[in-house]
Parts: sequence; structure tokens; C-alpha cells
Amino acid sequence: MAKPWATLGVDLHLEPSGSGGLRRGLTDALREAVRTGRLAPGTRLPSSRSLAADLGIARNTVAEAYADLVAEGWLTARQGSGTRVAELAATVPSGRGAGPRHREPDRPTYSLLPGAPDLAAFPRTEWLRAARRALATAPYDALGYGDPRGRPELRTALAGYLARVRGVRADPESVLITSGFAHALRITGTLLAARGVRTVAVESYGLDTYWNLLQQSGLATPALPYDRLGTDTGGLGDAGAVLLTPAHQFPMGTPLQPERRAAVIDWARRTGGLILEDDYDGEFRYDRQPVGALQGLDPDRVIYFGTASKSLAPGLRLGWMVLPPSLAQEAASAKGGTDTVGALEQLTLAEFITSGAYDRHVRSSRLRYRRRRDALAAAVSTRAPEVTVTGIAAGLHAVLRLPPGLEQPVIQAATWQGLALHGLSFHRHPQALTEPLDALVVGYATPPDSAWAGALGALCRVLP
Repeated sequence: MAKPWATLGVDLHLEPSGSGGLRRGLTDALREAVRTGRLAPGTRLPSSRSLAADLGIARNTVAEAYADLVAEGWLTARQGSGTRVAELAATVPSGRGAGPRHREPDRPTYSLLPGAPDLAAFPRTEWLRAARRALATAPYDALGYGDPRGRPELRTALAGYLARVRGVRADPESVLITSGFAHALRITGTLLAARGVRTVAVESYGLDTYWNLLQQSGLATPALPYDRLGTDTGGLGDAGAVLLTPAHQFPMGTPLQPERRAAVIDWARRTGGLILEDDYDGEFRYDRQPVGALQGLDPDRVIYFGTASKSLAPGLRLGWMVLPPSLAQEAASAKGGTDTVGALEQLTLAEFITSGAYDRHVRSSRLRYRRRRDALAAAVSTRAPEVTVTGIAAGLHAVLRLPPGLEQPVIQAATWQGLALHGLSFHRHPQALTEPLDALVVGYATPPDSAWAGALGALCRVLP
């Protein structure tokens, strides 16, 4: 008979009959201890050897139970730090049942929301090395108030990197460092309003946060049509500017078609309008050649935006704008009289790029996310054949097309599975003229490795 486990003050009372039952009993007991909060997130569990000795069972049984719970997302296992209770293992009141599907809807266990990378994969060691080198060689004036355009080291590094990887034609003097895309868009809204622009056309699907930022600057944001070829740029009319995600439309996942790229450039040249290019997920492509930045076709008519939020982490608060030379000084003035982005973070990113560490990290991330994308597509094809997976040639999310009328029921079911998930309607512009589609926008990069299998399982359970 197995002994009760009292190592961490948790009495599991395991009395299974046979090795199969013992493994299941240990797995269920550990899961219940985490679910009810008796094992708090971050708690380090005993090694498989010591727990096996405490319980009087085989070490392999404990190791297999741990592995099951890691795959489900309840535990994490990293070399050097042992096995711990996952941070995402939110607790619910006792009596709610024994699985993630019974968790309270406001406390999700898993997140498949788009727009974020796997934060657990941030390259801490390489970033720390870059920070040390950057700090050791930083000039004294780097610790002052700084040029509002940002540190010259980072502007130079970005100009070279973007030219090589994204086809952007940039001079360091035309690069402006920001604290993310929203900050850059605020600056742009101020600049456009000051130049007399009243209307910025936007895509039918996107983020209302960005539409609202433009509206706060007094700009109208009418929606462009969207069809099977993607965003239709033929109806810009008298708009003074247009905001696009041409490399990988968010969230639909399609690149802007060549004839429509040419049409929007022609519109800008004829009317004097400006193109605001959000290079969303531009570095992550899998099944196709990279689509170059629109800016490379006409640097005088395009304001290019990029950030480290997807490639590294949004918490770094590092973004950039590449401006037409005629607008560079106006944008710097709109940003303010001093640099508002941390100098040490800028210097670290500059070192990270110039040392080659950034390229290596993007390549390894691309491989990891491609594997997740493939796992998602395979699981959906097997378990929900009526659902079509689209928009996956690039980026960090997929669009799952659902049978008509099922988007909201699936979102509700996901809530009770403990799964945070967005429907396509969440990203639809209120003035969009295109017919609504029932779909899910699944961010497959967001979960850490320890929670990926659990999140994918929860998703498949709610699909029709």
C-alpha cells in the first residue's frame, strides 16, 4: 500500500491497485492539489526520486505523472530549476470539479489570444550579455536626457537590419525610437492633425485600440472593403492617409496583393497621401518567401512602423518609425524635447542586433512557432474537420473558419474550458461593409511550452 504524501503538507492518500491505477491516482491528486490552491503557483515539487521514496512507489511512476501534468500545463519542468507548479494554474473554489473545463470564466487557465510571443522563451542569457557589453561601452552622455529621436547606436543598427531583412530604405537620421506601436501611432496622429489631415482609412479587421488612438487626434477612421483578395485599396478617395498591415494582414493573415500594393502607392503619389505601414509579424514567415516592406517602393510616401514586441517581448517597450525625410523633424518634435525611451534598453537592443544575437533568436523562434502552427493545423484537421485553418503562411496566429452561427457559442464554451480566445468579430471595424464571418483568431505563440499541449487540447474540445 502506498503511503500518504506529507512532504509539502498535502495528504494525497493514494491506495491504488496496480501500477496503472497508481500513476492515475498520483496524477489526479497532484492536479487536485494545484486546482484547489493547496499547491500554489511557483511551488517547487520534490524530485521524482524523493517523492517516490516518500510514497514507496517506483520512480518511473512519479516521473510519468509529472510528465502528464507538464503536458497538460499544470506543472513546468526546466533543467536546473526542477518541477514547479505552473504560473497559469489559477485556482478555483473546491467542489468545482477536477478539470480545467470547470474553472471560473474570469480566471482562464490557458490563453490563445493573439498579439504576444511566448514570454517564457525570452533570450535572457543573450540579452544579459548584450546589456553588459552595452553598459560597459556606453558613452557618458547616454545617461543624459538624450536626443528625442533615440540613441544613434540603435537607429544605426535598425537602419542596417531593416534594409537587410525587410527591404526598408532607411537612413539613421530618419529613424525615430518609440516605446511601442501605440506610442508611434500617437505621434503620427499628432503629426497628421497638425498637417491638416482629417481622415485616415483603416482595414475592416484590426485592433480598435489603434483606431481609437487616431480618433483621439481628431481623425476619422473609415474602413476599407475586404474581399477574398484581402484589403481593397482602390477606394481611398479623399483620405489623407491609410493604415495598413501589408506583409501579414492582422488578423486575416493574408499579404496585400501586388496589384493592390501598386494601387496604394499610386494613390499616395497622385494625392500626396501618406501610407502608415504596420509591419505586423513581418519577420515570421514559414511557407512562402518573405513579403518585403511596402516602404521600399516609395520611402517618401510611407511611414514604416516596427517593434520588438513580437520578436522579443512587449515589456521591453521598444518600437521604431522610419519616416520620410521631410517628416523626420516634425515627428521628433511631436514626440517631445527629450528621449522618452530608456537609453540602456536602446543600447542593449543595438548590441543585440549588431552581435547577431537578434538574428539567431528570430530564427530559433521561427522554427518553434512553425512547429506549433503545424501541430495546431494537424489537431484541428483531425478533431474538427468542419473547421478550416487559414492565414498561417506567416505570423503568430491562425484564423479558424467556423460553420455559420457558431462563433459566439464556441467562445462561450472556451470560457468554461478556462481558455481565453478571441472571435473574429472582436477585430471587426464597426463601419466595415464586408459580410461578417464566423471564425476564431488563435494566437498559438502565446502559451509557454509547458501549457501548449493543454491549451491545444482545450481548443479542440470546444470546436464543432
